[in-house]
Amino acid sequence: MVKSTIIARVADGLPLAASMDDEQIESELAGYKSQAKAIFKKLNTQSEPRCSIESGPYYLHYLLDQGVCFLCICDKAFPRKAAFSYLDELVREFNMSYGEEAHKASLRPYAFMKFDTFIQKTKRIFEDSRTQQNLSKLNEDLRDVTQIMTKNMEDLLWRGDSLDRMNTLSDNLRHHSEKYRKDTWKLNLEFLYRKYGIPAAILLGFLLVLYLRYKLF
Repeated sequence: MVKSTIIARVADGLPLAASMDDEQIESELAGYKSQAKAIFKKLNTQSEPRCSIESGPYYLHYLLDQGVCFLCICDKAFPRKAAFSYLDELVREFNMSYGEEAHKASLRPYAFMKFDTFIQKTKRIFEDSRTQQNLSKLNEDLRDVTQIMTKNMEDLLWRGDSLDRMNTLSDNLRHHSEKYRKDTWKLNLEFLYRKYGIPAAILLGFLLVLYLRYKLF
């Protein structure tokens, strides 16, 4: 079944609407909702438009449409076709109800919480997938979900961690490279001083003596 739903803007991850979950669901899914926020931060205009992310006993299915991400957290047993059909319903209604409003810069988080009424209504329809009405609905012109990318949450988070660590390594490498360059410059000066310092000092002293002798005499 669909456990929870979150709708957010792709450009900045701003949450626009969400399902009003009871305390038990809220407590049970707290960690997974944090993962959903992490997904929102990774999304951009080049992201997969439809994706299923496996995390523990759940799937986080998301759908991107017109710069908005529609995400639902579902039990693994809940059919993926049903999950994306559910998200398609939300997309249609949300676009009709709010459209361009979702992209206003002045919006506050969860500006469209009234949309929860439609979310709850649609959830109830899709929860009872054994009824003849819903079986017919799921079998009518459903998108082929075999082409939808499936990822693992651990892999997704690990990749993010790897990128962060690669950035740190790059910064450290730059720092050490700069330090190495300065140390090399100092060593070269010391080498030149040891090799030519004394002869250069003698020559300079000799030239100074000649200069003074010329000036005085």
